[in-house]
Amino acid sequence: MIITNYMRDEHRACDGLFVDAEKSVIDGDFTKAKEEFLLFADETLRHFKKEEDELFVTFESITGSSEGPTRVMRFEHDQVRGLMGKMAEAVENGDKDAYLSLAESMMILLQQHNMKEEQMLYTMCDRMMPQEVKEKTIAIMEKIEL
Repeated sequence: MIITNYMRDEHRACDGLFVDAEKSVIDGDFTKAKEEFLLFADETLRHFKKEEDELFVTFESITGSSEGPTRVMRFEHDQVRGLMGKMAEAVENGDKDAYLSLAESMMILLQQHNMKEEQMLYTMCDRMMPQEVKEKTIAIMEKIEL
């Protein structure tokens, strides 16, 4: 379960950053919230880049299809990016109500998205990829930057 564990750990790290930003917004500390939201956004977008540029491409080459779960995941990544933009605007404007409303939508979207990846896509990667391919894929993903 090398892919599942590696990617699930990244999900949890991003979740923690999301919670930190939300707490700062609740406390009304928008200076800190901006910094924490930026960390959340950067790490989440880096995670998406790892998936889209390496993991999904490798999975699609093995399965011979880009029409399956990776297509759905890319679509959901776009939805998250859209919400991130709105949340960034809310935190920049110090709009607590707007941020918290958007954060609720983001939390639901990310929970559902992460569950699909962890229970379906990553499991499929672990099952279908040879061990050396999994190890190479993770080594490449670890070097990916925004």
